[in-house]
Amino acid sequence: MPTRFLYDDLKSATNDFNNKLGEGGFGSIFQGMLSDGTQVAMKRLVGFSQIKKSFLAEVQTIGSIHHVNLVRLIGFCAENSNRLLVYEYMSKASLDKWIFKRHQELTLGWESRRKIIVDIAKGLAYLHEECRQKIYHLDIKPQNILLDDNFVAKVSNFGLAKLIDKDESKVVATLGGTPGYMAPEWLSSIITEKVDVYSFGAVVLEILCGQKILDRSLPEEEMHLLGLFQRKGEERQLLDMVDEYNGDMKSHGAEVSEMMKLALWCLQSDYKRRPSMTVVVQVLEGFVIVEDDLDLNFANAPAIIKIIAPTGEDTDAILDGTTLLASHLSGPR
Repeated sequence: MPTRFLYDDLKSATNDFNNKLGEGGFGSIFQGMLSDGTQVAMKRLVGFSQIKKSFLAEVQTIGSIHHVNLVRLIGFCAENSNRLLVYEYMSKASLDKWIFKRHQELTLGWESRRKIIVDIAKGLAYLHEECRQKIYHLDIKPQNILLDDNFVAKVSNFGLAKLIDKDESKVVATLGGTPGYMAPEWLSSIITEKVDVYSFGAVVLEILCGQKILDRSLPEEEMHLLGLFQRKGEERQLLDMVDEYNGDMKSHGAEVSEMMKLALWCLQSDYKRRPSMTVVVQVLEGFVIVEDDLDLNFANAPAIIKIIAPTGEDTDAILDGTTLLASHLSGPR
């Protein structure tokens, strides 16, 4: 079980919360060092009316989960109104820093990208199939994939995860997600582990192409990566999409094409046609072949984003990746 820390000890470890790494789904994240010299990342939970319930659920669930491709929860603090989660520190930061930057020293080659894809798949397969309580992440995106010193990828931020009993398909926690990565069924009452599979497919495309799922700095016809993927697929020119900032990617065209087929399988509009994450891992390990006769008519992300955007709210903020809570959606609560 995770260690329980005193608030003053964590305050000291972060130099009074001075070294801020960024903003997470439930609050700010700080770098710190424990008294034994262990580097950690602390998530300070603030500003949520149901923070106590969310915090306790995360501690109880994540504290019991151990997998090489999941960010490990080391400890927590629950003192007065203070709620903090203490995680292992991931020195290479999040995946988006490595796949969207246009600097040669930050460009990953094919083998590194493939290994990261495999790592993500294994982490999700564990959450879906091997935990005592099935866990749906529901917010898979590059910002929630962290890298360690050796570029081992680990899935992070289970604060928005759903806890599902093995024999149930009911959503029992707060609904969340990020437009662009959200499967079509988010607009219905059916939420299964297949929403993570869809998001995984979107992230795989981003890794292969070095382009964001939604990039409004590009011309309108190239802005939506899924729409571009559909068009290039119909034209049988998928390799045109491969990240041009790394020649190593082009030299592995056959393997990249197979990975794109896997992404397409994961992105099927009908969630029943998507593979499980366990099957995805089997494909990546060479034990299963990607299904044939896949539907390219899946590029509905722009329409979904427009439907989700609440009347009177800042649509631009939502399109840029703001996490949606249940109050923003007409789907299940």
